[in-house]
Amino acid sequence: MVNFLSKDKYVFEDLIEITKILRSDGGCPWDREQTHKSVRMNFVEEVFEACEAIDNDNPELLLEELGDVLAQVVFHAQIENEIGRFDINDVADGVCKKFIERHPHVFGEVSAETSDEVLKNWDEIKRREKKQTTHFSAMDSVARSLPALMRAEKLQSKAKKAGLPQKNVLSLSELIEEELSKGEEMNIGNVLFLAVSLARRLGVNPEQELDLRNEEFLHNFKKLENEKGELSQLLSENQDKL
Repeated sequence: MVNFLSKDKYVFEDLIEITKILRSDGGCPWDREQTHKSVRMNFVEEVFEACEAIDNDNPELLLEELGDVLAQVVFHAQIENEIGRFDINDVADGVCKKFIERHPHVFGEVSAETSDEVLKNWDEIKRREKKQTTHFSAMDSVARSLPALMRAEKLQSKAKKAGLPQKNVLSLSELIEEELSKGEEMNIGNVLFLAVSLARRLGVNPEQELDLRNEEFLHNFKKLENEKGELSQLLSENQDKL
């Protein structure tokens, strides 16, 4: 066995071996007890933390967070290896084949001079691979585990590609106003779905826009609290802004 305490530099194979040791009978009790489902949220959190490092343009943090994401991939692959269904090499094999298959303009004879052409080819190849014979089957394949705003945007984008007529900005604005005018009877889900559609028509990403608004709200809240001093007074004076 490699003496992992004496190494100056570790490589991907070391991560695989360390994960096997942690999951072994002589390894870590906590790691041995984990299942795909028990560490599912860990996976989600690590991905979002890596995204935050990207958003903040922080390469040092990104290096760390990508390592955490990679560790999750290896951990889940090791669980499957123990069951005997696949291992990390099968994971690598699958994604390599996917990349080669979906880039025929690089590895084959297909021509694609623009990003739009590449994406069009990618979608067509993906539908063939997934045996998606209808537009609905392609839409239904959008992961239900995605954040709701992201899923709405993806569903709407696929519906547009399928040829569904798109409402203009004015029509969408009127529909939102109509829904809001219903007062307590309005359907918040309809409002949010229409807002996603409006964002798409305006060429903005709804998930990113809402995230920016969250940060703006947090900044303003801190500023107000510092100015007013007392949080209770702040809340009572600014209820209409919250």
